[in-house]
Amino acid sequence: MPANKKHLETSIIQRTLKITAGLIGGFLLSMCFHLFWMYFFSPETVFTTMCVTHYLLWAILFMIAFLFDQGLKVWVIYLSLSLLFYLPYLVEFLHF
Repeated sequence: MPANKKHLETSIIQRTLKITAGLIGGFLLSMCFHLFWMYFFSPETVFTTMCVTHYLLWAILFMIAFLFDQGLKVWVIYLSLSLLFYLPYLVEFLHF
């Protein structure tokens, strides 16, 4: 049964933005999320858990990217959350 045409994305730019946000932005957000937890907890424990939860979170973020109307909005949200989760490492790096 083919998909209903009214639910498909017509703009190739929006489709490309959503796919890249899901692949690259979702991967980056998932990694920064686990790095955030490694800063506060034992890195060995978080790394062991990350082997499974990273791919689950990445798949969920990939699907969430297609729920938005605009792909640029997904990129802004994913990059800002990645920066927020990476902030403890940036602060530590800037203070030496």
